Amino acid sequence: MLPGARPRAGRLTTGLLVLGVAGGVLSACSSSVRVSPPPHAKECEPATAKWPATVGGRAARPVTVKAPAVRTDAAAWGDPAIIATCGWPALGPTEQECLAVDGVDWVAEPLSDGVRFTTFGRTPALEVLVPDAYKPEPLLLPAFRAVAEALPGNGRRCS
Repeated sequence: MLPGARPRAGRLTTGLLVLGVAGGVLSACSSSVRVSPPPHAKECEPATAKWPATVGGRAARPVTVKAPAVRTDAAAWGDPAIIATCGWPALGPTEQECLAVDGVDWVAEPLSDGVRFTTFGRTPALEVLVPDAYKPEPLLLPAFRAVAEALPGNGRRCS
């Protein structure tokens, strides 16, 4: 378990597994980032077709998923890897910080080694893990606007 990580119900194991596996791969200097995205969600297909070519000037990296699927709902950029995954359950009301960036609402959750951003008001949710190396982390979120906007809205907004 990552020190300082604050779990959300039903997402602790998967979220930490993504971070732990990605961290292990990066420390081994591999060019591919191994992730464990949530189960494939058909609603993610229009969104993941819009993964950005670069994030913060960092090029996309190959992604290896733990259980290969027909369609990959995960992507990565840079080193250390910025990791995005689609298909998470939509967030309900939260006490976490909620930011509006380029018309997309995100819940920010500080982790021991970066920040987890999860779309708010989208079903399913998009999650972006940004390592500390990319401070200030919210400046990378505009790259994911088209992806997030391709996900169905559920009426929730940051208040």
